Formats: sequence, C-alpha cells, structure tokens
Amino acid sequence: QVQLVESGGGLVQPGGSLRLSCAASGFTLESYAIGWVRQAPGKEREGVSCISSSSKDGRTYYRDSVKGRFTISRDNAKNTVYLQMNNLKPEDTAVYYCATDWVLTSCMSLDYHYDVWGQGTQVTVSS
Repeated sequence: QVQLVESGGGLVQPGGSLRLSCAASGFTLESYAIGWVRQAPGKEREGVSCISSSSKDGRTYYRDSVKGRFTISRDNAKNTVYLQMNNLKPEDTAVYYCATDWVLTSCMSLDYHYDVWGQGTQVTVSS
C-alpha cells in the first residue's frame, strides 16, 4: 500500500525545536521530490519546503519565512524525509503535511499541487 506517514508534531514553546518525519511505504521515496506543506486554522495551505529526488541532487527549497530556521533532509536507508524546525514561532502553528507526485522528480514550486499526501501532524507553538 502506497502511503506517507508524518510524525513528530507536538506542543512547543516559542524558540523551541521539533523534527518532523515523513515515512514512505509502498514506494521508494528518494525517486521523487517531496514537499512539506502546512495549513493553519482559517488559512490556505502553503508550501514550506521541498527536496528534489536523489537523481536531481536532492536540491532543497524553502519559503522565505522559514529560511535559516527549517532544514529538510532525507534518509534513503530509512525511506524517510525530515523537517528540522528550529526557533519556532507562534505563526508556525499549523498542521504539517508531507506530499509528493508521481511525475515530480524536481521541486517545481513550493505551492505545487501534489497528488499524494500524508495524514498530517499538528505543530503548536505557544507559551
């Protein structure tokens, strides 16, 4: 069964850190570009980061609001992509999803319309 499963969300104080994981099953994750997308209450989804496939050198991309704070990476042996989030801010509060598309090997746009999604993991930044 093809699926993406996110984990690692939780409640953290401003300035804290979390590492989100996106584990794939039923397909080889390194062959595809993988995006992290978030949706805050009452707001539209926005792409946060993307990592291209290993064949495209795994190039990484970030939304300006998270540059320098978030790092996307992949562990091909574990078939998993991570999003390390440091210096978290209240405005980072959202449900975070990982996503991919069967035709996507390079990141095209942070707001790409992916067709395979995980179930999401809640990140809450609050004191």
